[in-house]
Amino acid sequence: MGVKTWIEGWPVYRQLTGTDPLGRGAAAQSKKSKELQPRTETADRVAKSVCPYCAVGCGQRIFVKDEKVVQIEGDPDSPVSRGRLCPKGSASLSLVTSERRQKKVLYRRPYGKDWEELDLSTAMEMIADRVLAARDATWEDADPDGKPLNRTRGISSLGGATLDNEENYLIKKLFTAMGAIQIENQARI
Repeated sequence: MGVKTWIEGWPVYRQLTGTDPLGRGAAAQSKKSKELQPRTETADRVAKSVCPYCAVGCGQRIFVKDEKVVQIEGDPDSPVSRGRLCPKGSASLSLVTSERRQKKVLYRRPYGKDWEELDLSTAMEMIADRVLAARDATWEDADPDGKPLNRTRGISSLGGATLDNEENYLIKKLFTAMGAIQIENQARI
């Protein structure tokens, strides 16, 4: 590389001789930084979501390329977070893409020592059977004075912090229809 080429590539020279006298744009940009592009530029589509960690409900934009999540960022359109995420929310890409993420239903039988894999439909049937069995075993038609109760204290629901009010409303309707009376949620969004 000649001296002239080196001097022309020097940011101070570009600043003094170019169109960027303050050195905040093209004069300060290296060849490598000119070639950089945002991680999200090549995404096929963007989906909006809510951060799964706490009850604040920060908005997220999920960038997808070839049906794989490539980046998760704060959503500037979110009235809750206005594009900002806490450290946990900023790291939620690893929650989705980690090789340690559990992708199969694991079940350990009563008194069992080992986990076994189940398909999702089998696991859902087992849950439904157990909910119905607990409901049937603890159903109360009436109190000792004959007043109707139509309830069970054998099942209950505790909604998670990231469920919004609409989701908790539907869960409340479901558990009330099954006769449950112990129904709580942590909805704050």
